[in-house]
Amino acid sequence: MDTRRLILFFIFSFSLVMLWDAWQKTQAKLNPPEATAASKAGIPQPAPGTPVAVPGVVPAVPGAASAAPGAVPGIAAAVPAAPVGAKVRIKTDVMVAEISAEGADLRYVELTQHKDTLDKNKNFILLGLHSYFAQSGVLVQGVDAPTHKTMFSLPAGDLELKAGEAKLSVRLEALQNGVKLAKTYTFHRGSYAIDVAHEITNLTAAPVAPSVYLQMLRDGKAPAGDSAFLQTFTGAAFYNNLEKFHKQDFSDIEKAKAVPIKPAEDGWVGMIQHYFATAWLPQGNAKREFYSKKVAENLYSAGMIIGTGSIAPNAAGTLATKLYAGPQDQDRLKELAPGLELVVDYGWLTIIAQPMFWLLKWLHSMLGNWGLAIIALTIIIKAAFFPLSAASYKSMARMKKVTPRLMQIRERFGNDRMKMNQAMMELYKEEKINPLGGCLPILIQIPVFIALYWTLLATVEMRHAPFYGWIQDLSAPDTLFGTLPFFDMPIGLLPIIMAVSMFIQTKMNPTPPDPLQAKMMTIMPIVFSVFFFFFPSGLVLYWVVNNILSIAQQWQITRMIESGEDPDKKKKKA
Repeated sequence: MDTRRLILFFIFSFSLVMLWDAWQKTQAKLNPPEATAASKAGIPQPAPGTPVAVPGVVPAVPGAASAAPGAVPGIAAAVPAAPVGAKVRIKTDVMVAEISAEGADLRYVELTQHKDTLDKNKNFILLGLHSYFAQSGVLVQGVDAPTHKTMFSLPAGDLELKAGEAKLSVRLEALQNGVKLAKTYTFHRGSYAIDVAHEITNLTAAPVAPSVYLQMLRDGKAPAGDSAFLQTFTGAAFYNNLEKFHKQDFSDIEKAKAVPIKPAEDGWVGMIQHYFATAWLPQGNAKREFYSKKVAENLYSAGMIIGTGSIAPNAAGTLATKLYAGPQDQDRLKELAPGLELVVDYGWLTIIAQPMFWLLKWLHSMLGNWGLAIIALTIIIKAAFFPLSAASYKSMARMKKVTPRLMQIRERFGNDRMKMNQAMMELYKEEKINPLGGCLPILIQIPVFIALYWTLLATVEMRHAPFYGWIQDLSAPDTLFGTLPFFDMPIGLLPIIMAVSMFIQTKMNPTPPDPLQAKMMTIMPIVFSVFFFFFPSGLVLYWVVNNILSIAQQWQITRMIESGEDPDKKKKKA
């Protein structure tokens, strides 16, 4: 029965999630580093013999000489630093960003093309509402060089990308103990990727071998609007070409578990949440060490450390990077860095979900509405599985036809279960009925259903996408009739239609011989409709359309069998 198959679907999905979580918890733990004042601030620290003190990190340039702790006589005075709390504001056509004088960190990003999750009259703020920053700094053995705690100079006044301009650059500088760090942020029209150049000038008397660290700092709070029924991943992400994409939950960082990938000459690090991502994308093939750590209570960092090579006195070295802060748009992400599109995480069924997304996107380009694209995709999937569904409905129709005889057998052998089961099996054999015929076909369809579920849930293009009528956001629950204050439960028309369609399907299915089972199957649509009240409208729309098509298909097959017409024989004659 369709309701039983739906139950199997949820049980199967939940079991897979639990198995995946259990597998992740078997990874080895990393011994937490000894806390120092600087490490508590989130700064990777130099250790004897290495430029940085992150467990397992090797020197960026082995054998490079250490720098003298002081500056060379006669060098220029320190770059005038901005006062504490100062910042520069940059406005482009797709974002409003703020760079702090402290560390020259990117601390605020407002995406002007995306609206807030809860208040559509406001723009979405990616960085700024949480303790969520993009940080970087320099590490030099024996020298206290500029870090994300150092005060930098700022340009005078706010900046704006004017009409006709393709890009806008802002340069911030800091000089500390003979090491000068200049960060140049370059914003591009129509892009969420920011070029960030780190220029290190050695003004000491000896060569230095600096390393640049790039990290995302974030608290562990879930994004606004995250539902207990539809929890999505929020945490760190790592990638290199050999070990591919790996996530690390904040709870794993809390337990000081090892970073899921090894040092490499490629790769990136970032933070991801539902629909949006930030990532440091170093350019070139310099070796990078990946790390994650708990910085403070409910505050975590994930980053990488890259050696720039030895820099002679009065010489400079540069590390070119990109910093992405924007939506999980797969086309944009794929162009920026290998594997970056994997932040759109479809789970273990990516191999099915990925082509399903491209089909959905193509349908949207043809129909111009994501709701219509979902309906069209549902019809295509239903057509692809038509033979399996037909076999299931034929089995159920034949089962419904012999239900009165099954009830007689139950009444006759009610006290002898062995004889009752034997008589039922003989009846199934006589009528050529497979008792499992209604359940087995759905097992093949379950992976497709789960993949489609994650496709609709993870697609940022679906966010705030309107359908028709009262459904103005396919990524949010239907709230046509408001919410129940006590349970904070949205009440919408689409889930009610879903419940009605499930009830109709239940009535079309054969009645279980057991009265208790019959009552359970009757109330099951009401029970499951509670979950659908919390689901995004796009997902409920899929299930409603799928159920309507299933009802039509099942009604036709049942009508033919009850009238004595064999659908299989009719098909052969045709």
